[in-house]
Amino acid sequence: MSQENQITPPPVMWAQRKSLLYVTICLEDCKDPTIKIEPEKVYFKGTGGTERKDHEVTINLYKEIDPEKSVQNAKGRLIELILAKKEEGPYWPRLVKENNKYHWLKSDFNKWKDEDDSDNESDENNPHDLESVMKNMGYLGGGGPGDTRPTLDDLDDMADEADGADSDDDEMPDLE
Repeated sequence: MSQENQITPPPVMWAQRKSLLYVTICLEDCKDPTIKIEPEKVYFKGTGGTERKDHEVTINLYKEIDPEKSVQNAKGRLIELILAKKEEGPYWPRLVKENNKYHWLKSDFNKWKDEDDSDNESDENNPHDLESVMKNMGYLGGGGPGDTRPTLDDLDDMADEADGADSDDDEMPDLE
């Protein structure tokens, strides 16, 4: 089979918790993707990217997941899947059943949390509530206690305070 006829797998990133897997399919402008979440595998097919090429991949999972408790969210640049593990327990050594390295599969270190980290996370307690999961992952502004990100009001206040001490307002010296 020539390389022209082969369908390229999209870039995929993943991270995990004791009871969840985060799988992100990175394909820009993918319209109407086909996604099938089954207990032992995830199937994706779609057209997208800068070259509008067809992409397809079947991920044979290391262990079983619960498709009924899993959620998906398609965004402009990526498709996020939050898969509920069938059995909560130790971390999987890898996402796929096969012990192979795939060029299209990478760890998502922005979402990764080590197994021995003992923070209680609401996303583990309620994998059905995509909004709370997204807030915990930093995609939506939480605004609750402990949220240290500045709000628009905070930025306005900082700008007001700086108005009196702005060195850009000083006159420029004459050129010689």
